[in-house]
Amino acid sequence: MSQLTEMIVTIATAIVGLAIVAVLVSKNSNTAQVIQAGASGFNNAIGVAIAPVTGASYSPVLSYPQAGSGGAFGAGFNG
Repeated sequence: MSQLTEMIVTIATAIVGLAIVAVLVSKNSNTAQVIQAGASGFNNAIGVAIAPVTGASYSPVLSYPQAGSGGAFGAGFNG
């Protein structure tokens, strides 16, 4: 890779990283709810994947906590 391409990639990565940080710390973002939804989705995927092995039946949880219900992982981060 040429030095110019490396500089462009580095600058683009820095801009994307700054945008991610800005969104995460914004008062208008629902970071806790996004993390909770992602964790619940991961939990559903694991439960469905291991159900045939364990013989247990698994019903995915399709409802997610509303704002003000304890935040991510019950940590109380309500924004």
